[in-house]
Amino acid sequence: MIYVFDYATLKVIWWLVIGLLIVGFAVLDGWDLGTGILLPYVGRTDEERRVALNAVGPTWEGNQVWFITAGGATFAAWPLVYATAFSGLYIALILVLFALFLRPVGFDYRSKVHDPRWRSAWDWGIFIAGLVPTLVFGVAFGNLLLGVPFHFDSDQRSFYTGSFFALLNPFALLAGLVSVAMLTMHGGFYLQLRTDGAVHERSVRAARIAGIVFLALFAAAGVWIATGIDGYRITSMPSADSAFAPALKTVERVTTGWLANYSKYRWTIAAPVAAFGAGLLALALIRRLPTTAFILSCVSVASVVFTAGFALFPFIMPSSSVPASSLTAWDAVSSYRTLQVMFWAVVFFLPIIILYTSWVYRVMRGKITTEHVRENSHSLY
Repeated sequence: MIYVFDYATLKVIWWLVIGLLIVGFAVLDGWDLGTGILLPYVGRTDEERRVALNAVGPTWEGNQVWFITAGGATFAAWPLVYATAFSGLYIALILVLFALFLRPVGFDYRSKVHDPRWRSAWDWGIFIAGLVPTLVFGVAFGNLLLGVPFHFDSDQRSFYTGSFFALLNPFALLAGLVSVAMLTMHGGFYLQLRTDGAVHERSVRAARIAGIVFLALFAAAGVWIATGIDGYRITSMPSADSAFAPALKTVERVTTGWLANYSKYRWTIAAPVAAFGAGLLALALIRRLPTTAFILSCVSVASVVFTAGFALFPFIMPSSSVPASSLTAWDAVSSYRTLQVMFWAVVFFLPIIILYTSWVYRVMRGKITTEHVRENSHSLY
């Protein structure tokens, strides 16, 4: 085994790796989820809905793997975060899981029966499978910024003291709406690039409306964080070589605490600026430069995730009930050797995955039309 980095550096690297996996999921599977949300609007006829579905059909399963990989990486690199989140937020995660069940069966079974009622039911199932996870993911990020009510006892057992409905507080719901509007916009940008005719025109309109709503809600959430939500700050902790001991540090809640990293590391301000600026520019260029507009949409979505990540760092899962139990990138991680082994696995496999994904999208490029759907009716979704 080649040991290149010290333990503290590896902790930061794995914070970046998991962040990039979440970004990959938000960008790539984001337009799939957005397409599902837009399906009842952009597709007024059965053929038009099949156009929209087949625009994401060849790649949506591969895109969803980024979410699974992020979950697996969290289990391996941040075991305390995985255990605490999956036990305390169990109902929310099960809700996402059951909603996602509707996607594969919806895609596979929708077009096997010609009954309009059958197809309409699966269309609404795909819509739910796009809307519910998107909303819950946004609500989850909102609650992370507020703090989650959990704590550890002397035996390092975690106890969640909140409820599912407590997660649906005003700020978290605003964050959920930001997520829904953002990915609806993203799905519209993807569909306008991959379709033509009526579906293309409706996708452009949907992207514009959702984009305006997203930018307004994103700005409102930023103002709320700056003026009405306390952040967290570590005041003392063991050395950076420690792990699995979150209760040994001391944490305090501070007004405008989530803005501290933006003051300390000025370059991080690029994330919220890019999120807003790229989104605004994408809306302006959607007619003249559709490919550029779509790329800018990707930049905007990625920058929103980075905005939240930079604000939270080094916190991963703050505790609102016992702040000292908050999980951070310093004390919620696996052992030094585990992080080293996984680091070399990432160095080897991640470039292969990126190259393969790029090749797939190159092969599958081009527009999906109603004529193409008619000619390949039995082989397409």
